[in-house]
Amino acid sequence: MTVIPDLVGRRAVILHRPDDGVQRLVRQLGLLGLEAHVQWAPLDLEATPADIVLVDADQGWSGLLPWSGHAAPVPLVALLQSEAPGRVAWAISEGALAILPKPVAPAAVYPALILAVTAHARAAEAAARMERLEERLRMRPLVHAAVRAIEMASGCDEEAAYAALRRAAMKRRITIEQTAAEMLAGVIPLSEAG
Repeated sequence: MTVIPDLVGRRAVILHRPDDGVQRLVRQLGLLGLEAHVQWAPLDLEATPADIVLVDADQGWSGLLPWSGHAAPVPLVALLQSEAPGRVAWAISEGALAILPKPVAPAAVYPALILAVTAHARAAEAAARMERLEERLRMRPLVHAAVRAIEMASGCDEEAAYAALRRAAMKRRITIEQTAAEMLAGVIPLSEAG
């Protein structure tokens, strides 16, 4: 079951020229428990911290968002009236995870925010998982070297050496890769794996 994120207390930055539609959006965000700040200048997350960014994709330009070309550090919602493919492409390239059609209907705000926040959290989890897997892959040569060292030290075959390395990792409650690195560095004696 999917858990709906809580929006109360989050800070939203709206990158849009002030107008009546933006004021209605600010009011709706307030009703949802968010603090909203409106500006029409390039975003600086250090000067204006944000948990969610809503951007005018009809008028947005390269450099409006500080992460152009990289993953957005916060959920991004595009405010869009135009059907121009270039504007939609710009929103996607900047990392928009949801679109709020303009003029903004109050009933559309909550679902768009929830979609963006949920998609951003899932993307962050996937990136962290990928990073862990890549790190383990980079450390595989250490595992092979440790297995060979255990084979030579205890005269066993590769399968038994790997099982011994796995037992040592489980005993210490660390990954096989960390255990292999510690064994090769002399932190853990090879006899612990035997």
